[in-house]
Amino acid sequence: MTPTYVLVHGSNSASFTWGPLQRELALLGHRTLAVDLPGHGFSAGFQAAYQAPQDLAALATAPSNQAGVTAAEAVEHVVDIVREVAVHGPVILVGHSRGGVVLTGVGNAVPELIERIVYVSAWCAVDLTLGEYMQEPEYATSALNDVGGVVVADPAALGALRMNWRTADPTLLAALKTAMLEDGTEQEFFAYLNTLEPDESLDAGTERADAATWGRIPRTYVRLTGDLSIPLALQDRFIKEADALTPDNPTDVRSLESSHVRFLIHPKEAAAILAGLV
Repeated sequence: MTPTYVLVHGSNSASFTWGPLQRELALLGHRTLAVDLPGHGFSAGFQAAYQAPQDLAALATAPSNQAGVTAAEAVEHVVDIVREVAVHGPVILVGHSRGGVVLTGVGNAVPELIERIVYVSAWCAVDLTLGEYMQEPEYATSALNDVGGVVVADPAALGALRMNWRTADPTLLAALKTAMLEDGTEQEFFAYLNTLEPDESLDAGTERADAATWGRIPRTYVRLTGDLSIPLALQDRFIKEADALTPDNPTDVRSLESSHVRFLIHPKEAAAILAGLV
């Protein structure tokens, strides 16, 4: 039966980010379904204060629809989608960045429904949780450590993370471009930035890979060798720990020359890798 690629986006993003890659996979004859995690896509909480001219004081206090949204809800949402898709054939579950946390939770929950799980420079928590990995030496070099100024509200007071991707601060914009798309043009960077949503859930979850469930699923890790957000050393640590957890089911490792998001904008090579997994 024909497999379906179920695509899970990263933080502050939505199903829309997968559009170019979906087109490439369609041209190769493959079926895809891009997920909107809870509170994302057309359900995202855009505020009037986020529009131009911006009202940053109002933006900092406007209620967030991501307040109280949990990682468990995101996992449950994708589990439900996988159950529906699996009726029609094999499921290849693909995630990018923070979407990897959801992949692991889904793999723990319904391994029998997943043909293969694919992390694209995504968080793959094995020995530690996402929050704990962020305190480790491999994450210390992340360029995301230099973009804290994009946060425009007190997360504890708001109950969510709120970012102002429409900032005009040239220093902050330069740091964001370095972190996300150092190998892209300025126009590509601004186009990508305008696909991002201001709010994200505070709960990244604490779930880690379970050898008895997740560990049964064939898996691929696509290393993005130019990624400055999730440094290559951290990607390689995820792979090493996963292989130590399930030595009889080693990771299929692929490498792609790309920053954190270039493969989404120029997806031909990524599509070829994914198509080759069938």
